[in-house]
Amino acid sequence: MLKALIVDDDDGIRWVLSRVLKEKGFEAIEAPDLASAKDAVNEHEFAIIFLDVFLPDGNGMQALESGLFHAPVVMLTAETTFDHAVEAYRAGAMEYLPKPFDLDEVRDLIDRIQPKQAKKKPAAKRKVKSGNDKADRETTPVSVQEHQPILGKSQAMQQLFRMIGRVAASDMTVLITGESGTGKELVAQELHRQSPRANNAFIAINTAAIPAELLEAELFGHEKGAFTGADKARAGHFEEADGGTLFLDEIGDMPLALQAKMLRVLETGEVQRVGSTKTKRVDVRLLAATHQYLQDKIKKGQFREDLYYRLNVIPVHVPPLRERSDDIPELAAAMLASAAEELHITAPILMDDAIGLLKRYDWQGNVRELKNVMRRLAVLTPGASITMADVALALGNDEDGFSSEDDTLSGAVHRCIKRYLDQLGYAEVQGLHRHVLEQVEPPLLKLVLEKAEGNQLKVSEMLGLNRNTVRKQLKHYDIDPSSYKR
Repeated sequence: MLKALIVDDDDGIRWVLSRVLKEKGFEAIEAPDLASAKDAVNEHEFAIIFLDVFLPDGNGMQALESGLFHAPVVMLTAETTFDHAVEAYRAGAMEYLPKPFDLDEVRDLIDRIQPKQAKKKPAAKRKVKSGNDKADRETTPVSVQEHQPILGKSQAMQQLFRMIGRVAASDMTVLITGESGTGKELVAQELHRQSPRANNAFIAINTAAIPAELLEAELFGHEKGAFTGADKARAGHFEEADGGTLFLDEIGDMPLALQAKMLRVLETGEVQRVGSTKTKRVDVRLLAATHQYLQDKIKKGQFREDLYYRLNVIPVHVPPLRERSDDIPELAAAMLASAAEELHITAPILMDDAIGLLKRYDWQGNVRELKNVMRRLAVLTPGASITMADVALALGNDEDGFSSEDDTLSGAVHRCIKRYLDQLGYAEVQGLHRHVLEQVEPPLLKLVLEKAEGNQLKVSEMLGLNRNTVRKQLKHYDIDPSSYKR
């Protein structure tokens, strides 16, 4: 029988994990501290280890880094910060699990463990190259600009933290998606800051903000006399980012002609300046972002499908603020303190009713809109505390922007579709019915499968659909019903 070690000083945590492990056929051995854990690893061979960060006699992260554990390690912590997530992966953890955790997620982790993994060598500590081939460093990479932390304790943000932690150390191209104002550039900065390229250049460019006729020269550079006004040769952003990271925001607005040249750079690693016949090899990690649904643009012939697949090697989605309202109190307080510091004033206190109103607001402008509102409140609040009336005034008393906690399903659907149409603006709307179905059907199927524990007959009864229809939909959306069986 495979053995699992649980190192945590919380009796309840150990009991819950032991129960799930036994359910999965593991023998669970418990340790309330590092001393007990050391004794256990000397006596037994483990297939998986659940390790708390803060223990009575030491730090679990440091113990992992020291090479004490000779099995895949899942870090457990109630300190659900981005830096903790990244530190856990860098230390060699197989996974990072914030408390309180979902037991189904624990089951999935256990399912990933194979018997042969119990005999593998200890997880090696990830080293971050300094850019100097002579030596590696293990310290936190230095950002190219003042570091703005990504805040959030919600489940959605924990998933994002873990994704960043996993992919930051690689050189793979990342496509960051999310609505305007969600903080996609912050994610790109963190991917660079936690990467081996951290000491080299991070260059960000908004492709939608530069006229199409100038964008090529901005990206690839130009030679003297290449066009009117080119009085001297100039390196483009690809050359400037050599050895570092280039972030292209709003990639969906890039002209088609330039998309073809971008594809060639990604395929060959070479750039050619405007007006030159020579190419130059560059070593650049490319990060791209968009708030648009690129598949729709591909169908309309406005975005190259081959470029999309080159960019979408690793997709990272940044959730909108309304989907992580639990993060609003922390975000609002941090933004309020920052605004007060900038204005050289004492930050007013957010009252509970004010926070409640902030959490009920729809935030179509996402984190960017919240930041502006907090700056407005820092300036305009007359007293030492911010009340619900102050927040309502700062939001312009926009009743349409608020949602009640007991809102109906039809009301939520109405707001989501309205928001989608608002984002399209004057763009031509085509195939909306199919697009909405493709967004709604997969989560509906997954939730019903979860409730029916993978039983397709129950799923068809709950949905009121023929069993063959359900089977076809599962196949169409590549959903495996067996993964939902208990």
